[in-house]
Amino acid sequence: MREITREQITAAAGKAAERVRHGLLESYRHGGAAAAGAEVSRLVRVRGAQLVLLLVDRDGRFLAGNVADWPPTVTAGGEPTTIEIFRIDRDLSERMRVIATRFPDGSRLLTGHVIESELRFARAMEEAMLLAMAVALIFAGLAGVIAARMIEQRLGRTVATADAVAAGDLTRRVPLRGGNDAFEALAAAINAMLDRIAALVGELKVATDGLAHDLRAPLTRLRATLERALAAAPDEAGRTMILRAMEEGERLLAMLDTALRITRAEAGLGREAFGEVDVGAMLVDLADMFGPLAEDRGKSIAVDIAPPITINANREMLGQSLANLIDNALKYGAGTITLSAVAHPHEVAISVADEGVGIPPAARHDALKRFGRLDAARHEGGAGLGLSLVAAVAHLHGGTLTLGDNAPGLIATMTIAA
Repeated sequence: MREITREQITAAAGKAAERVRHGLLESYRHGGAAAAGAEVSRLVRVRGAQLVLLLVDRDGRFLAGNVADWPPTVTAGGEPTTIEIFRIDRDLSERMRVIATRFPDGSRLLTGHVIESELRFARAMEEAMLLAMAVALIFAGLAGVIAARMIEQRLGRTVATADAVAAGDLTRRVPLRGGNDAFEALAAAINAMLDRIAALVGELKVATDGLAHDLRAPLTRLRATLERALAAAPDEAGRTMILRAMEEGERLLAMLDTALRITRAEAGLGREAFGEVDVGAMLVDLADMFGPLAEDRGKSIAVDIAPPITINANREMLGQSLANLIDNALKYGAGTITLSAVAHPHEVAISVADEGVGIPPAARHDALKRFGRLDAARHEGGAGLGLSLVAAVAHLHGGTLTLGDNAPGLIATMTIAA
């Protein structure tokens, strides 16, 4: 910007100096150096405020003008240039745009236009513009901060409601203030969405409870019928077939129960039963429960937890999830099964590790899917829902389930939000 303004000022001054130069050249052609000198003196008297004029003879002696001496940096016949010199009767030097011309008799003419005031004005305008831009930026920044705080305040109630709902409180709604702006419209829309979600979750709870009840009844009757058939079986082969059918019925009932637990956990049902749970005591109880089974399979269970850790959780669902992890370690692991818990700033990590062959990294994602069963698990009972249930329960508690390498073996880590 500064360079453009400077070029415009110097270009305009150069054109003005060129016009004066052409007039003096005409005077010289008509009357020689004397006529040119007389015209120079006249112009100094009439238009001397901004003009720069100097006529010297071939020896450099002053003939006419408002500059006392020829500037040493200016060459006659050269290009227009900007210099800073004193004019006669001026106390301060001034910047000016000048053109030097040599006449046939050897005398020289300097014509120019003072640009000092224009440059100062341009500099003042530039400084004013910079100051105005700085002030505008400051006000724009303040306006942005104020607007951001206003938006944050208006959206704070919406964010607080969303956080509460994410934590499992489906009864929370965004408070309405009775306004008629976009924020109120957003709050009303979110409340309507939450009403619909709460209704769907309620319907899901009713449907799953009804489904569980409706399916348990015929399965229970089927078991009773098989028990009567077992008592009336005429031979060992018939009793074996009936026992196998009863086992399949029990397996089907367990699959149904686990699938319903997963569905309810994924829907957020079960948070109403949250309470304080001593993780260390739960791990010790589970180790005592599964200890004899581990000994029968040539394995052992150890608990590694130093400080007491208390979390807010659904005790029944958390216990079932950890039991599933321990059961998997007993079926597919080896060596010592270690139960541990570590408290982090924002979560508690509960791990079940074994010393078996583990699960390859590429297959761990499939192992977490519903009914996902790896080749090594095909010979064992189950439906491939155990890890899916653990993952759903971890999500219900604001955490995740991850499978890692225990080197050797598998380590399953369930995180619970603290």
